[in-house]
This record gives sequence, structure tokens and C-alpha cells, in this order.
Amino acid sequence: MTVTAERKTVIISDNARTSGDTGSPEVQVAILTERINNLTEHFKTHAKDNHSRRGLLMLVNKRRRLLDYLKKKDAERYTALIGKLGLRK
Repeated sequence: MTVTAERKTVIISDNARTSGDTGSPEVQVAILTERINNLTEHFKTHAKDNHSRRGLLMLVNKRRRLLDYLKKKDAERYTALIGKLGLRK
């Protein structure tokens, strides 16, 4: 369910705006998307795991807030990111 360190470095390098960038909204959203996808796979076999489902909802809401912030600050970066990650909206 967690993102491994190797996978996280790959995600950061793919979405970083500059070298050493780990805090930009693009990187944060990409890491959250990976965690959300892992939890979604988890629920295919553990349908009654409601404690983890609450965590999933919190991750989705955090990602939504970051995407709203990015859309407000720079709509071009927002559209590029949702296209790259394959998100709706």
C-alpha cells in the first residue's frame, strides 16, 4: 500500500520542475496519485477495510485541494499535470 523509496524517486524525477524539487504541487499530486492507485488496488481484495477507506478519502481530498491551488495559480501547469497523470476534470 505504500510507495517504495525507489518508486518515489522515479515519480519525483518525472514530475520535478527543477533538480531537487520535491515540494512543488506537481510532485505532491503525483505521489498522492500513486498512493491512491495502490489503495484502490488494495480495496479490490479487501472490500470491508473501512479504516483504510477513510485514509483513501483523506488522500483524495488532499489531492483535490492541491489541484485546485495549482489551477488557481497556473492553469497551464494544471492541465499539463492532469493530462500526464490521466486524471479527470
